[in-house]
Amino acid sequence: MTLLGQNVDSYRWVNPDTQEPVDFADLIELVAQINPDLRVRFSTSHPKDITDKVLHNMAANENICEYIHLPVQSGNSEVLQHMNRTYDRDWYIQKVKRIYEIMPHCAISSDMIAGFCGETEEQHQDTLSIMEIAQYSMSYMFYYSERPNTLAHRKYEDDVPLDVKKRRLSEIIRLQNQISYEHNRREVGRYHKVLIEKVSKKSDDDLA
Repeated sequence: MTLLGQNVDSYRWVNPDTQEPVDFADLIELVAQINPDLRVRFSTSHPKDITDKVLHNMAANENICEYIHLPVQSGNSEVLQHMNRTYDRDWYIQKVKRIYEIMPHCAISSDMIAGFCGETEEQHQDTLSIMEIAQYSMSYMFYYSERPNTLAHRKYEDDVPLDVKKRRLSEIIRLQNQISYEHNRREVGRYHKVLIEKVSKKSDDDLA
């Protein structure tokens, strides 16, 4: 079961019978307790809202998958401010460190945008360095492309040349591939309980 929302951690509900508030940390635990064989995931988390209570409840319930999608977009605080994100580089890094403190083997994924309006080479290097720090298992990676009626479209000039965007994106992809490879290499020889969903479309000898 996947609990899905634009920002799932903001979930709030008040039980009309007991008037007890239920937050997202309570919700994932209640879902996990339905059946120990139920695998529970959620997406997407906004860095500002994921709490220690969520992390502790994930760690305490074996059937809540230790995976968090935590989009960063950029590793530079000034670019994050221009993107209208509500956190800066240092705050995000501390959130990642807290996840690993509570769940050392948690897989974290992210979103990356290369070549946002006004991004300098130094700011791009900040994105590469935050990837090294966060050690993402995987990322969704794109170069910036202007979208009508967005804040960036209204406020900023799309001034990073396309060839620069593509080169920066290729550097992000190359680094993520290296980090992902190291994650996978460390799993060699380990055993995991997995959920088999179906026979592979490509081969009857493989399972998805």
